[in-house]
Amino acid sequence: MAMGRDSFDEGSLVLVTLEAPRQKYFGRLLRLTLAGVELRGVGLESLTDLAQQIREGESTAVSTVFFPMHRVERMELDEARGELPSLAQEFTAKSGRPVEVVFGHGEQER
Repeated sequence: MAMGRDSFDEGSLVLVTLEAPRQKYFGRLLRLTLAGVELRGVGLESLTDLAQQIREGESTAVSTVFFPMHRVERMELDEARGELPSLAQEFTAKSGRPVEVVFGHGEQER
């Protein structure tokens, strides 16, 4: 399980902030190289909608994406902070499904 790690290992859940244009993307880190960041996830603005779709039994749509390093402004591990839950914890509570299943490496969950 990726939560609780203190480094950017493959499989870690991360929040990536991008520039040009400014975006935030949440997902499971697949690869981090000098060339860029590859992850499986969704734009942060779509995370709540995705959780609701899953809760309602609709098909989900997570993507495997690559962002070149020149666009990456910041990347942080998804961790709870004090009493504030992590994005993964919030997602699991809203969707009723573990984030590890939805953002897994294999086939998309439906």
